[in-house]
Amino acid sequence: MLKLIPVAALMALANLAQSADTPAAAPVDAELQRARALISQKNWPAAVVALEPYVAAKRQSADGFNLLGYSYRNLKRLDEALVAYKTALSLDPDHRGAHEYIGMAYIQLGQMDKARQHLSALDKLCRFSCEEYRDLKKAIETAVK
Repeated sequence: MLKLIPVAALMALANLAQSADTPAAAPVDAELQRARALISQKNWPAAVVALEPYVAAKRQSADGFNLLGYSYRNLKRLDEALVAYKTALSLDPDHRGAHEYIGMAYIQLGQMDKARQHLSALDKLCRFSCEEYRDLKKAIETAVK
């Protein structure tokens, strides 16, 4: 029986080590979750009202700036959308959503060369394609027709 105690202790330590290697789930950001809900309802003005103070308080939130840009773009406030997307990309140059959405804004502005630059960035980020790449590519193809 004495031999079982060290084995049990080793098993417990192994379980602790394994759980230490497993990343903890990211905490839920209730404010950002609320903004996403407003966006899913296509309530762009309310999303902007929720996101402007959010990004003012959380200046390092690439997701927040990206969603703010998305909301501005859907309100046809394209200059503000570009600023928000560029901020998101300055915080996270690999932010796939920001590359897709800024590309969409450039399509709306008729700046196809800039939209293609972001498609190229997505091509590099998405090794085997991704939804953001496919969506922007389709939008560019549709706009060119």
